[in-house]
Amino acid sequence: MTGNTTPPLAEALAAGTLVLDGGMSNQLGSAGHDLSDALWSARLLADRPEAITEAHLAYFEAGADVAITSSYQATFEGFARRGLDRDRAAGLLALSVGLAREAATRARARGITRPLWVAASVGPYGAMLADGSEYRGRYGLTIAELAAFHRPRLEVLAAAGPDALALETVPDADEAEALLRTVRGLGVPAWLSYTISGDRTRAGQPLEEAFALAADADEVIAVGVNCCAPEDVDAAVETAARVTGKPVVVYPNSGERWDAGARAWDGRSTFTATQVAGWRAAGARLIGGCCRVSPAAITAIADVLGATADTASD
Repeated sequence: MTGNTTPPLAEALAAGTLVLDGGMSNQLGSAGHDLSDALWSARLLADRPEAITEAHLAYFEAGADVAITSSYQATFEGFARRGLDRDRAAGLLALSVGLAREAATRARARGITRPLWVAASVGPYGAMLADGSEYRGRYGLTIAELAAFHRPRLEVLAAAGPDALALETVPDADEAEALLRTVRGLGVPAWLSYTISGDRTRAGQPLEEAFALAADADEVIAVGVNCCAPEDVDAAVETAARVTGKPVVVYPNSGERWDAGARAWDGRSTFTATQVAGWRAAGARLIGGCCRVSPAAITAIADVLGATADTASD
């Protein structure tokens, strides 16, 4: 909880629409930080934690209600490759939640009075590989093996006290099933968000089947998509809402394409804040941006959603 007046995130989603933050990596990159390391933004948990706090603060000040932590690519295996033992790695995972909390505290000190929440990012197995396989799935692992990979860091992140666990950029329904098994009993709600291409997961499963996995999961407070093209969102929102009956979470990329070989983005942005009114009408209740979506875009989203809410209340 971010304060005595902050309701549980599930309760807030039932009452209205919340604004998610945007891309952590592009905000850090714009501040001059090198993210070419295999740990990506997670490297700064050890090297420059203050930079992460500042990035979260920029999004809170831009209008975000929910910050997603910098733990997307933070894993015991990834930190071990950098020579960090398990105790140090666990400390950095917990720190990712603490840095977002600190940003919320600073935001309130600067006059922001609305409730602010923190969601601990849990990226897919492919993010640890740092080879673009989170956009493919099908790693050759069993559901049990994937659950064993995710369980230790999920336990650490849950113990750090976030308002939710963001099971995000999941490319494969098998990995979603592993994650859903693992969050049971942790005592922290979660959202499940797939990365998609058209009407299928990146691994090729129909979205109806993928979303249905979470329909009866009591721990899951929202289901949706992220790290995908904006033009793929509309149909996915409708499907997620219809199949699960849960609030929908959406935070697409800018529309540019990630070249894993070159480790760079190409193409042009197709994301516009005007798209979010339609997403909200279809059932989205947690809306923001992923890679290459800046604080300015989050402000525009907040403005559109605020205007939509004002119109609905007239």
